[in-house]
Amino acid sequence: MRIALCVGLLLGVAACSSPDPTYYTLAPVPGTALPGGSVSVEVRRPGLAGYLDRSDIVLKSASYKLAVNGQLRWAEPLGDMIGRVLSEDLSQRLPGSSVFSESGAISAAPGMRVEVDVLRFDADASGAVVLQAEVAVERGTTHQPLATRHATLQAQPAGPGATELAASLSGLLGGLADQVAGDIRNAGTGSAAVADLR
Repeated sequence: MRIALCVGLLLGVAACSSPDPTYYTLAPVPGTALPGGSVSVEVRRPGLAGYLDRSDIVLKSASYKLAVNGQLRWAEPLGDMIGRVLSEDLSQRLPGSSVFSESGAISAAPGMRVEVDVLRFDADASGAVVLQAEVAVERGTTHQPLATRHATLQAQPAGPGATELAASLSGLLGGLADQVAGDIRNAGTGSAAVADLR
């Protein structure tokens, strides 16, 4: 009787437990490689709006509400992942250059540094995915600005699922990398000296 009761309790607990979460990641997307000399670039760990700094994926923010599904999670801290993927995107767009993220194992004195503050990285009320960020390209480690910009990018996901959301967010991050790579090349030629590229 006791054994049957224990087995019944275990089965009840198993039935009540929630399913394992599904983990998602961002991925680099190809862009246009820009000609120019070699430069060493450090991508600082991006700052995140507080509502994004969580393991659960924020699906949508609209009408003063967040849509979050606890079963859909990022595979690594979002700030680290954005920095890593942005570094990979920039490396492809700046051939011959050394691009590394602050959170990686490489430690070197960079010729330029990229700082990003992510203000929004989710879908709006219409379902369009939005990336809003403040970006600064600086000389070395001095915080001397060479170019700053406020970037707003949007895309329509191919479908309603989390996979399509992650793909669209990856595409927007690639679009941001296109802009930042241009800023870096312009700064290298001196044509973007303390330019506000809003």
